Amino acid sequence: MGEVLIKTSGIAKEFSGVRVLDDINVEIEKGEIFGIIGENGAGKSTLVKIFSGIYNPTEGKLFFEGREVEVKDPIHAKAIGISLIPQEFNLINELNVYENIFLGSELTGRGFLAKKAMKKRTRELLKELETNINPDEKIERLSVAQKQMVEIAKALAHDSKLLIMDEPTTVLTQNEINILFNLMRRLKERGVTIIYISHKLKEVKSICDRVMVLRDGITISVTGTAELDEHEMAKRMVGRELSQVFPEKTKPSDEIVLEVRNLSVRGLLKNISFDLKRGEILGFAGLVGAGRTELAEAIIGIRKKETGTINIKGRAVEIKSPSDAVKNKIAYLSEDRQGSGILVSFDIIGNTTLISLPAYSRILINHKLEKEKTQQYVDKFNIRAASLKTRLEFFSGGNQQKVSLAKSLDPQPEIFIFDEPTRGIDVNAKREIYRFINELVKEGVSCIIISSELEEIIGMSNRVVVMKEGTVTGILEGEHINEEEIMLHATGLKGVA
Repeated sequence: MGEVLIKTSGIAKEFSGVRVLDDINVEIEKGEIFGIIGENGAGKSTLVKIFSGIYNPTEGKLFFEGREVEVKDPIHAKAIGISLIPQEFNLINELNVYENIFLGSELTGRGFLAKKAMKKRTRELLKELETNINPDEKIERLSVAQKQMVEIAKALAHDSKLLIMDEPTTVLTQNEINILFNLMRRLKERGVTIIYISHKLKEVKSICDRVMVLRDGITISVTGTAELDEHEMAKRMVGRELSQVFPEKTKPSDEIVLEVRNLSVRGLLKNISFDLKRGEILGFAGLVGAGRTELAEAIIGIRKKETGTINIKGRAVEIKSPSDAVKNKIAYLSEDRQGSGILVSFDIIGNTTLISLPAYSRILINHKLEKEKTQQYVDKFNIRAASLKTRLEFFSGGNQQKVSLAKSLDPQPEIFIFDEPTRGIDVNAKREIYRFINELVKEGVSCIIISSELEEIIGMSNRVVVMKEGTVTGILEGEHINEEEIMLHATGLKGVA
């Protein structure tokens, strides 16, 4: 065994009396890419938050470079050489890219901020990630994938000895993932240790030297990835054999419930037209920048249309805001879970009834009804929580996503738009969400799924709309819904529909 960089001895963590980590003992070597996998709520993010000073352990000891340490906070963690790329973005929208990257660690010269030096270093970091983001661009103007690249650059700026990556690839294309993996291999050659958390088991197998499996806060195994295949990893995560991931597809009716014609948004979308049938799952595929999220935002009134019409069940509708979308029975599950999907400072009840509150009140809010309805969703989605009053900031990403689903479902939509619905959640939680979507379409709800995972698009969709640079390049059905055909249209190598 090589030189140990970080070691835990009996680490445990409790929240409100609930033990989420128990007796964790692990040694991670210098220059190793170390994977951590497990279902949502297994304790993965909690463990690395202890490493990075966000949480203090309830019990146990932490050793770094051979010495026992108490990592007091993230600033202290950075000072000793530990950087975390969090699962949820920790960026300030009002600041620009270089200001976010150097926030709290600003470069100075002669008593003033060295802005030119910070911009120069930012360009170098982004160049290493092969992305052309402008250092002066405001964070609020970036796509989710671009924000992820800024988070990675931010961590790289500190010359870390231990770099922790918590679900870094969930919003990246395969090309961007390849770039990131090449960078990780270069960092490993320089002696940097990387902890890599991901639900994408194929990636874990590809990039990690060893993998630790957590289940319900307990270590199940620490094994070399060469000794495990993806099936065995998944089996250890859930403690049982997994059945088929995707449910059998349901045949939609011929009734058209949503017609979009010639929809354009200045600089983003051009003449988008498609139909959605009752009980259909319509997939939207494309590379980053294709305009899929922007299209969803235009449909629900977040983005202003330049031209185009929207008909629901043959009736022309004017949707100028998300509240108009809700009135027209359209739900939207955002890809940016914490940015616009949920309020982490609210409890489960407050989030679940956030957009359907009028249904629970006449003069006063019927809190009993709110609680009963929320409990139904907790049971339906198997949401793990100590109580309905638990704030979402203490939830795993998968459980946060389930609460976001419940919030979108509560107004009883007839059209449901899912934008990256399984981003950052484990294989078992994915199965639960796929089954839920399948149940919705069986009940006659019409669903749009936007996803960067082609396997998800192919496995779930009745038809697939492929986009490139704000235009539709193909609408695929039947045997044409395959990875090769989708990529040919996504890259523009096949004709416009």
